[in-house]
Amino acid sequence: MAKIKVTLIKSTIGSTETQKATVASLGLRKIRQSKIHEDNVTIQGMITKVAHLVSVEPVKKGGATK
Repeated sequence: MAKIKVTLIKSTIGSTETQKATVASLGLRKIRQSKIHEDNVTIQGMITKVAHLVSVEPVKKGGATK
């Protein structure tokens, strides 16, 4: 499956409790923090709920090697 990178770009101050819980369940706590998730229906629903707080970008295969 494809992977996506979800980044918190806005604060959750002033958001509803369910939006704060959704951001936390995505694993995001601080602004500019990112997490990589599998691109599935569940994650897409969470992203839709907090789309105004996060940015999403696809993760390219074959990451950097050292």
